[in-house]
Amino acid sequence: MTAGSRIVAMGHYQPSRVVTNDDLARTLDTNDAWIRDRVGIAERRIAGTESVADMATWAAEKALAASGLTAADIDMVVVATCSAVDRCPNVATRVAARLGIAAPAAFDLNTACSGFSYALGTADHAIRAGATRNALVIGAEKLSDVVDWSDRTTAVLFADAAGAAVVSAVPDGEESAIGPVLWGSAPDKGDALTIAGWQPYIKQEGQTVFRWATTALAPFALEVCKRAGIEPSELAAFVPHQANTRIIDGIVKRLGLGPDVIVAKDLVESGNTSAASVPLALSKLIERREVPSGAPVLLFGFGGGLTYAGQVIRCP
Repeated sequence: MTAGSRIVAMGHYQPSRVVTNDDLARTLDTNDAWIRDRVGIAERRIAGTESVADMATWAAEKALAASGLTAADIDMVVVATCSAVDRCPNVATRVAARLGIAAPAAFDLNTACSGFSYALGTADHAIRAGATRNALVIGAEKLSDVVDWSDRTTAVLFADAAGAAVVSAVPDGEESAIGPVLWGSAPDKGDALTIAGWQPYIKQEGQTVFRWATTALAPFALEVCKRAGIEPSELAAFVPHQANTRIIDGIVKRLGLGPDVIVAKDLVESGNTSAASVPLALSKLIERREVPSGAPVLLFGFGGGLTYAGQVIRCP
């Protein structure tokens, strides 16, 4: 048993191909101004031959290199994804094999856009229970595989990416740097966003999801802070799921976050990458050194299911 865990290092991967709003407007009845106004996205990255496992591996490789640990130190790999094509073997075992990680606990987790916070909470619990010492926690999606590129309501939103964290037990005598997770769902609204069937497309009831996100989520985010024992005003940064700038702005307003709190809006250049969006945005903030080491950061994912999850972490 340990006192808790911490994120030691982060890494991320995005495909090189950039698709702008103007690119989409050539084949869809839409335009740059409409997309920016409705969701805030300017461009997104779309994978070519890269698979979910490829992107997850490359993000994890960067995180592992930055952590100072080796593959031999890792004893758990958990991948949050809702877009992996293969059902078996899972993505986690593919990542472990490619990185040379021997005999880890390895599993995939699907809560769509809240997946990274679910996976991080699961790894934290395993470490606290003494079942794991060092875990790779990854969010990876290739949503371009399940987008109907003739449907402007979804084609303008989704993209591909991966983000990864190395999570380790805190040293003896130190407090946990990952706060208690708040997780839950609204299963009665589960059909509002689906990827269903053998040859699926993402289908979304946009207004249902938007109303739920703008009315139900802020109290949950406040509860995450309460469980961590901090006030929202003490946060250095807020990294929400990157779905829509209007949703993010609404949550920020209801949390009462001031101008000194960094609010991640990576969706402007990356689109909605579901389970990858939170670790992708967090990894970029850390890479740019925008958040001091040890500063409190609120992570909060929400989306398909409809599920939500969040925790306050201390920045690595």
